[in-house]
Amino acid sequence: MYKTEDSLLIVVDCQERMMPAIHNNTELIERIATLIKGCRLLELPILTAQQYTKGLGDTVSDLKDALGEFEHIEKIAFSCMGEPNFVEKLEQAQRPNIIVCGVEAHVCVQQTVLDLLQDGYNVYVIADCIGSRKESDRLYSEHRMREAGAVLTTMESVLFELLISADNPKRKDISKLVI
Repeated sequence: MYKTEDSLLIVVDCQERMMPAIHNNTELIERIATLIKGCRLLELPILTAQQYTKGLGDTVSDLKDALGEFEHIEKIAFSCMGEPNFVEKLEQAQRPNIIVCGVEAHVCVQQTVLDLLQDGYNVYVIADCIGSRKESDRLYSEHRMREAGAVLTTMESVLFELLISADNPKRKDISKLVI
């Protein structure tokens, strides 16, 4: 079970030159934007990674808007955990529960998740907020991450679980986001 005070969101490689090739990219961007907005309302720290920005571009504009003011973490390793600056920021946050979204599910997301699990983090993959160019790659990646110990859940489920109770003062704002 995760709570707002012990959780963190990672947004993996949702970049301008990558997203158009991703299966169901329009819906995926909308769901990730909703997840980001919900996590911001709940005041979760958010780490945003970009793979080789020079070649793949910045984070897509809809997600930049959802993120507000942010600094991406540049990486060339597929796993976010292969970037020392990322690991440093993650360790500074001191949050054992990591919520993960982004692309590509079977490459950078999966390698990040496997490394996070190996390092002892509790990892929650938001299944409706990850994508790949091929749907089969995303599906097999989900199986691999689940077998390794990640919990797969959905955007709406994670946001309401973070709320804990209907009397949470942020419930109405979260409800407006997901409806």
